[in-house]
Amino acid sequence: MRVLRWLLLAVLIVIAGFVTLRHFFGGGRRLEDRTAAPKLPASALQKVADLDYPPGNVAVAPNGRVFFTFHPDGRPPMKVAELVDGRAVPYPDEAYQHERKGAPFFQTVLSLRIDRQGRLWTLDHADYAIGQPRLLAFDLGTNRLVHQYDIPSDVAPFLSMMNDFQVDPSGEKIYIADASPIRRRPALIVYDVASRTSRRVLADHPSVQAKDFLVQAPGRDMIFFGFYALRVPVDSIALDRRGEWLYYAPVSDERMYRVRASDLNNATFTPEVLGALVEDYGPKTLSDGLTIDESDNIYISDMEHSAVLTLSPDRKLTTLIKDDRLRWPDGFSFGPDGWVYVTSSSLQHVLFLPESHMREHAPYQIFRFKPGASAPAGQ
Repeated sequence: MRVLRWLLLAVLIVIAGFVTLRHFFGGGRRLEDRTAAPKLPASALQKVADLDYPPGNVAVAPNGRVFFTFHPDGRPPMKVAELVDGRAVPYPDEAYQHERKGAPFFQTVLSLRIDRQGRLWTLDHADYAIGQPRLLAFDLGTNRLVHQYDIPSDVAPFLSMMNDFQVDPSGEKIYIADASPIRRRPALIVYDVASRTSRRVLADHPSVQAKDFLVQAPGRDMIFFGFYALRVPVDSIALDRRGEWLYYAPVSDERMYRVRASDLNNATFTPEVLGALVEDYGPKTLSDGLTIDESDNIYISDMEHSAVLTLSPDRKLTTLIKDDRLRWPDGFSFGPDGWVYVTSSSLQHVLFLPESHMREHAPYQIFRFKPGASAPAGQ
C-alpha cells in the first residue's frame, strides 16, 4: 500500500510539473488573421526550384545568380548552394560544406545577403554558439573568400542565435538579429567591417522580446512535446535602401519597430538612450522574413496564412499574395527585373519531427513574383 501511495504521489508530481511547464511555456494567444484579399493572383507566384531539403534564405545577384541556404533544422548535407540550371550546387565548393581543420567551413548557416560591392555574405550561428559564430564574405567575381569575422563570445554568447542580418549600402556596417530562442536574451548586433569590431545593442529591450502569441502554421500548432510553444524573439530585419532606418521585429509580435542606423552606430549612447530612440512603427502579422523596396514598402512573410504582406509608409497592411504553395514563407531577396524571390521552408514539417516526416513532404520550393516595385538586388 505504501508503494502504491508513492507511485500515486509521483504521478501527481509529474502531472503538476507538466501543467506548470505548459502554463509558463505553452500558453498564449492567437493573433487575428490580418490578411485580406490579395492584390496579386496566385498565378503571379512562379516556382523557381524544387528542392529535396527545405531552403532557409535566398540572395539573388544583379546578374540573376541565385544563392540560398538549406535550413539548418532540416539537417541538410549541403549548407550553402547556388542554383545552376535548376539544380543546387554547393557554394563556393564542396569543401566548405563539411567540418575541416585549419580552414573556415559552414556549420549552421541560415541567412545570406549580397551587398552592393559584389560580395556574398553568410552568417553562421554555429549551433547556437556551441561552435564559433562567424561572418564570411565571398567575392562573386572570383568566388573566393575575402572577409572572415569570428564573432566573440561577449557579443554572441552561448545559446545565442545569429539569425538574420542586413548590410548597409556602403558595405561598411552589418546589422544582425540575435533571436536567442533558447536562452531568450535577444539583441541586435552592429558589426563594423573596416575595424572588425562588433557590439550588442538593445539587449532585452521590449522591441526585441517575443510576445505571448501562439504560432499556428497550416496543419500544425507549433507547440512541441505538448507544452513548449514556439516563441521567437527578434528575427525579422530589414534596412531601407538608403541605409537610414533599420526595421525589425520578433517573429512572435504584432508590431514592427524601427531605429535610425546612425543611432545604432553611435557607441556613446547608453542602453537607456538608445532604447528611447526606438519607434513602434506599425502593425504586422506574425512574421519570419522581411525585405523593403525603394518606396519604403516593407514586405512581410506571414507563415500562419501562407501570405506575403506589405506595410506601407502610411503604416497600413496590404496582402500582396496568398497561396497554399507558400508553406511557411521565410526569406526574401529582390532580384533583377523587378522580381522578388521567397523561400518556403515549411518548418511545420521540419521542427522537432523525424527526417522521414520531412522527406514525405518534399519537395520544397523557392518562388518568385513581381510586386510592381523595385529595389537593388541581393537583399
